[in-house]
Amino acid sequence: MSQPAPQRVHWFDEKSHTPLIDQYARKMTSFLEVMADGKIDDQELKTQETRVYSLMKELEPQLDDALHAKVTTLLCELAAYDLMQMLGQMRQSRPKTKFRG
Repeated sequence: MSQPAPQRVHWFDEKSHTPLIDQYARKMTSFLEVMADGKIDDQELKTQETRVYSLMKELEPQLDDALHAKVTTLLCELAAYDLMQMLGQMRQSRPKTKFRG
């Protein structure tokens, strides 16, 4: 007997058109375990890198050239979006006062 196909997880909110990937990532067990102590050490980062590498290595050969180009662009745009969000949050969390020395 075959198992039912997993339910598709949508990548963005249909109403607001904002990406949902970040919200899904924050609920992943691997992320929650790493963030439990509030620190990310070198080994935890390496473990995450290995997961990403393994998934990319598995999926890349399955993509034809046109889809590969689109997925590559998507991954780069997503990485840029994440970096921009992180830098924006860091800027907002800075003290608003200026040093007068």
